[in-house]
Amino acid sequence: MEQEKTALEQNRLEKLNRLLAAGIQPYPTRAEVTHRSVDAIADFENREKQTPPGTEPEKVAVTLAGRLRSMRPMGKISFAHIEDGYGRIQIFFRINDLGQEQMDLFANEFDLGDYIQVTGYLFRTKTGEITLYVQSFIMLAKSILPLPAAKDEVVDGEVIRHATLNDPEVRYRQRYADLAVNPAVRHIFKIRAETIKALRQFLDERDFIEVETPILQPLYGGAAARPFTTHHNQLKQDLYLRISFELYLKRLLVGGFERVYEIGRDFRNEGVSYKHNPEFTQLEYYQAYADYLKIMDQTEQMVAYTAMQVLGKTKITYDGHEIELAPPWKRVEMREGIIEATGVDIALHTNAESLKAAMQAHGLKFNPNATRGKLIDGMLNEFLEPNFIQPTFVYNYPRDISPLAKSIPGDPQTVERFEGYIGGMELCNAFTELNDPLDQEARFLEMGRAYAADDEENNPLDEDYLRAMSYGMPPNGGFGMGVDRLVMLLTGNHSIREVILFPHLRSRGEE
Repeated sequence: MEQEKTALEQNRLEKLNRLLAAGIQPYPTRAEVTHRSVDAIADFENREKQTPPGTEPEKVAVTLAGRLRSMRPMGKISFAHIEDGYGRIQIFFRINDLGQEQMDLFANEFDLGDYIQVTGYLFRTKTGEITLYVQSFIMLAKSILPLPAAKDEVVDGEVIRHATLNDPEVRYRQRYADLAVNPAVRHIFKIRAETIKALRQFLDERDFIEVETPILQPLYGGAAARPFTTHHNQLKQDLYLRISFELYLKRLLVGGFERVYEIGRDFRNEGVSYKHNPEFTQLEYYQAYADYLKIMDQTEQMVAYTAMQVLGKTKITYDGHEIELAPPWKRVEMREGIIEATGVDIALHTNAESLKAAMQAHGLKFNPNATRGKLIDGMLNEFLEPNFIQPTFVYNYPRDISPLAKSIPGDPQTVERFEGYIGGMELCNAFTELNDPLDQEARFLEMGRAYAADDEENNPLDEDYLRAMSYGMPPNGGFGMGVDRLVMLLTGNHSIREVILFPHLRSRGEE
């Protein structure tokens, strides 16, 4: 507020000061609301149905509150629209009931964006619009900053001017203004809330227990990502923002919980893109006595269930494609998919140097320092992922990029892991979880030798997790899904920033 005021801002400040000088509180302590807009309208419509033809419904006093969205002073009468969190309703002022002083107060001191409380009764205008006949009103909050931009909209033959906001950069930095003027954006986050609710319902109905695990961790693990580091001053201890819930959730299986899940924030100190944000929402669950095939079936059921709960259908449109989320989803064995896409048979190349030679022979680019697993993952990401528009499971992954998954019997280099893809992007990841503590320790040590010290996949050896496993961990299947990406699909958005209320952005000086 220290910056120089615009003419509009100065004008609104003058109005605020006039209100104060007149003894009118522009930010009163109390609001008295009897109905939400949608409830008031529904109540009126019900009374209309019960009213004999040719007579008016009983006048019932209601008090509504909301933000002024349009104002149309017309001399001795005025029309306006207010909007609360549930809908929009027209309000009507008449000098015969309110008097000149109140009409002038509304016309001269109220602005678009102000919050107002209105008391009166509902009626239908000649055009058929349900409207509140205002008998009294008060200011609830004066808007000093005008809402961004403006556009004209024709409603019932009348031109209504209201705010809009289109610049993505401004929208993300001022999400409060974005939400205030763009109903479609508010709808996205209602869909997001319904999505999380549906995911919980699906798991709760299957006897999963929702738990909470530490966000600040002495060791990070459970995913291939670089962590954010912080420091606890009193304990003189470096800590990490979690990159995954996995190792803590699986500790709970050792403790006797057979089905656990968590929905919460993970943090990864990595690149930002249309599908990556440093802070994101993840769903992870672990189920005793399940393998990756059972988890695969459950995944397609859960996504279809969520879509039906949220959208009322399992077909969505994303990036111009009609996508069917209902089971069964397509299944692609990784080796076969890569052979079809590139001509390279990864099974014939059991080490990185052999695989690099084969990729070079087929004219494929690769990182000369990559491990065998990373080379295979790179081919998957480049040649297969963009083509998986319809829901697709890719299964059987390289062991060296899946240190927490069980190997396929008879094939120690390949593990029971799948990833789910929709709309050309990865949605979820799941394993038949490794529960052999000796094998797990060997994997951790192998990872330490395979990757450089500064490699993001070089996770530290978690001795406490190995100790937990040594007490006995039941065989289990584990699953992780990016909730933000699921919301992107359900809302048809192509940027993760559109579905996160406050996405991380560069500092203005770095742009």
